[in-house]
Amino acid sequence: MAKSSKKTPQKKASAHPAKWVSKVKTESTYPPEGLFTKGPEEIARELASKEVSPKGPASGMRMLTYFINRAGKGLSATRKAKLEKAKELLSKRVRAAREKEEERTA
Repeated sequence: MAKSSKKTPQKKASAHPAKWVSKVKTESTYPPEGLFTKGPEEIARELASKEVSPKGPASGMRMLTYFINRAGKGLSATRKAKLEKAKELLSKRVRAAREKEEERTA
């Protein structure tokens, strides 16, 4: 007797796989409404504050990066440039905070 050669159906890859950010459901501190529409200096200052980022400016950096990634192609070139400038400014604050922490522990 010959075995039937039935093939198991294979799942087709989705045309547009879900992005990882669509699965983020954590409740956390939130930046003030409309913060990301302001200037780079104000964005960096607010995200580095203890009110918005109780764990320090690195937490604010993650919020900003998340926002940029989430907005994706929907950002205009000028808006993205402002957000990238805010990211640079915030990065300086993160480095300064780390250096300050290293001085305390040394």
